[in-house]
Amino acid sequence: MNTTVSLEASMARSIRSDIQGMHAYAVQPSAGMVKLDTMENPYRLPEHLQQALGERLGRIAINRYPAERTDDLRRALAAHARLPEGCALTLGNGSDELITMLAMACDLPGAAVLAPEPSFVMYAMSAALQGIRYIGVPLTASFELDEAAMLTAIETQKPTLLYLSYPNNPTANLWDDGVIDRLIEAMGRIGGLVVMDEAYQPFAARDSMARLQRWPHVLVMRTMSKFGLAGVRIGYLIGRAPLIAQIDKLRPPFNISVLNAEAGLFALEHVDEYARQAAAIRSERERLLRELAELPGVHPFPSQANMILARVPDSAKAFAGMKERGVLVKNLGRMHPLLINCVRLTIGTPDENASMMAALRASM
Repeated sequence: MNTTVSLEASMARSIRSDIQGMHAYAVQPSAGMVKLDTMENPYRLPEHLQQALGERLGRIAINRYPAERTDDLRRALAAHARLPEGCALTLGNGSDELITMLAMACDLPGAAVLAPEPSFVMYAMSAALQGIRYIGVPLTASFELDEAAMLTAIETQKPTLLYLSYPNNPTANLWDDGVIDRLIEAMGRIGGLVVMDEAYQPFAARDSMARLQRWPHVLVMRTMSKFGLAGVRIGYLIGRAPLIAQIDKLRPPFNISVLNAEAGLFALEHVDEYARQAAAIRSERERLLRELAELPGVHPFPSQANMILARVPDSAKAFAGMKERGVLVKNLGRMHPLLINCVRLTIGTPDENASMMAALRASM
């Protein structure tokens, strides 16, 4: 007699019901498309650097676990970020893993994660996966921080962790520094932590490194993905050394592969090339902002990232029409009420941007 239960019954007994009710992080198929939907650096390395990197990776002992080379990468990133005295740095397989590590570290009875909305979806998702209460506070209609609402949430909900994406994803703007500082001070009064998520720092006019020295409960999170290594998956978290030491305990052993560590070190040795690419992206961003503002019915919002959020008459129609013409962007119209009829446009190469603008015009 076969007594094996069905797969559905096994899943019902073994997999958390809230997980079964969640949607996985969606990645759009992009083969053959002008891919402008995920804020990647559109530029590859020059051919001579591609060849040098390939030869270097070919010499790596991939039969061994990563060890000292990961430490070398940590030191190189510390120098690149000008790590303040008394601070330390830990590595993640992209910022996503760091966000997961933070959720695990802060999973105390009654813990809560606070973030403005709309913002990076992984803040809420990581909290849900860890079973932590998540508090989202809407931005204003102009995508600024609602200071009064945020302060009220801090004072009444006592969150353990506050995420501030700076510049914000998907709105691409920097928030008022005075408001940010007052939120940091409020979190300090309740003994909470603040994470300044600076994924788009290479394209922004300001950063938060000075806040590390001013407030011991502030962490700065960055990534090499927007720098130009999205396929390599290296994120890093900076904060006071005793705090980083605790979070580092949650880092899986060998979470940065030896190939990824070597690619990261190679990139940091050629930082001038990536700085040139970032400058080109910023220049294209300003040109696109002007062109978008001239289109009837299109309202582009200010950007300090490598993307532009724009409101169009019908985001679903624009997205579908652009995709039909071979250009992939992100339709955010259903993501949040503040983003009705908004599309997010990644800054590409001049040729890619020309294709994007032509597709947008034709789709409208």
